[in-house]
Amino acid sequence: MPKTIMVVDDSNTIRQVVSMTLKSEGYDVLEASDGNDALQKIKGKKIHLVISDVNMPGMDGITLVKELKKLPEFKFMPVIMLTTESQDSKKAEGQAAGAKAWVIKPFQPAQMLSAVSKLILP
Repeated sequence: MPKTIMVVDDSNTIRQVVSMTLKSEGYDVLEASDGNDALQKIKGKKIHLVISDVNMPGMDGITLVKELKKLPEFKFMPVIMLTTESQDSKKAEGQAAGAKAWVIKPFQPAQMLSAVSKLILP
């Protein structure tokens, strides 16, 4: 059974590129436009990994990670931050919230898939 990954980004183009990359490797993909949208769509679903932007209107990615980690069913689910933010302070904030990896945009599909394969739960 394919693993399901949620891609959260306010850019439709980024969501499409990440989704195509993941689908080409056999993953199922759900998309959300910001943290609030993601929290609505994730309810009742079995999600194996989240890939989220940091800077989004509504609810940003770091707040999303914090909110997900409060939910028992998603407490241990890995999260990859996909962002243009490269400052160590932002990375530390993401890590403290519970993010497991930090991928800088523009990303290489192979780099993204490598991070996903290392983190996705069997």
